[in-house]
Amino acid sequence: MSIPVISLIALLVAILISVVFSSLNLGATALALALVVGWLGGIKVDAILKGYPTSLLILLAGTTYLFSIASTNGTLEKVSAYAVRSVRGRTALIPVVLFFVAFGLSSMGPGQITTSALLSGPAMLLAERVGISPLLMALVVGNGAQAGAMSPLAPPGIISANLLEKVGLTGVGGALWLNMLIVHLAVTVLAYFLFGGLKLWRAGTTEGAAEVLSAPVEPFTRGQIATMVGILALIGSVLAWKVDLGLGAFLVGSLLSLFKAVDEQKAIKAMPWGTILMVTGVTVLVSLMSNVGGMDLFASLIASMSSSGTVTLVAGFWAGLVSAYASTTGVILPAFLPMAPTLLKQVGGTDLLALVSSIIVCGFIVDLSPLSTTGAVFISNAGPATDKNRLFRNMLIWGLAMSVVGAVVSWLAFTVIGLP
Repeated sequence: MSIPVISLIALLVAILISVVFSSLNLGATALALALVVGWLGGIKVDAILKGYPTSLLILLAGTTYLFSIASTNGTLEKVSAYAVRSVRGRTALIPVVLFFVAFGLSSMGPGQITTSALLSGPAMLLAERVGISPLLMALVVGNGAQAGAMSPLAPPGIISANLLEKVGLTGVGGALWLNMLIVHLAVTVLAYFLFGGLKLWRAGTTEGAAEVLSAPVEPFTRGQIATMVGILALIGSVLAWKVDLGLGAFLVGSLLSLFKAVDEQKAIKAMPWGTILMVTGVTVLVSLMSNVGGMDLFASLIASMSSSGTVTLVAGFWAGLVSAYASTTGVILPAFLPMAPTLLKQVGGTDLLALVSSIIVCGFIVDLSPLSTTGAVFISNAGPATDKNRLFRNMLIWGLAMSVVGAVVSWLAFTVIGLP
């Protein structure tokens, strides 16, 4: 058996293990399999470790450190509370506002998982108290968080930019961010009308909504104000002076910790170390695959199912289907994005930005399935009166359906219409 085939099998085995044994970290498994592939191929450990993305590690650790501070000291929660109060009791607007709150928070740096974890508890309880369908609330808030995941400040956006830079595609962060927003907003509008949005408009202000939204919210503390100022200063310095995002986030976070804006130990413990290990570990295996020809083989398999006019449709469908059972950030981005240029050379018919947009959007759009982390946090935080079995079933149907819907919408948007 050739090394390219062995490396592809190793990636498939890693994905299968992550699906069957969801408690295992895919990154650790990928690193172990990279060692096995190296043994079988006569590749030295030093050569394998050259594929470790050190710059990506700094970016992820720095940004998650800063936004763990913002989450731990209550800044993000208070921002969302004030945003919800802005609807002034109009129940039908609560999901709309929460979509954009989730999008804004996710785009600021925490990303979709942290934002969903932060908002799912209060959002699901709020839905129960004011008479909003728990399914509608989960889909709206979750899709809002997903829509912001391609922000240049959010971990998936950082990871994608790092991976695409290696294949020669740069300066497309804004287009990817916009594409994510457009498609996720489209399916959210669909969910809003399917699962009770029109009924909310007819109902007006419910008694529960008036009670909840009239409850007082404490003003921002000095530490929370300092946190918001620090985040805005970081964003401004990155845009104006090209300050390194990862190291800049460490600087801002360290200053906040120094001046007691947060309990730093709690913030460090809250960082998603498992996700960081997962992404960097899979990147090592994928880098090894690229070096030994496994990525070319992977592209050939998808190309065999595609034509020049359907490559975004087929690649998007497979990205979505795999993502429904595996991590989008840990599997789809590092495994599918490096393959995109090779796939495009084999089938042609579109541009690279359209193809990677389809892969990214389709990978994320299925993540409201309860088998994915984003979907799971909404199930676990559903209110006590919610039928969780029914919610699980409905979200699973939605997530799996999105592997088809997302592929078709992405094909229409990025290939037929030609969005940025």
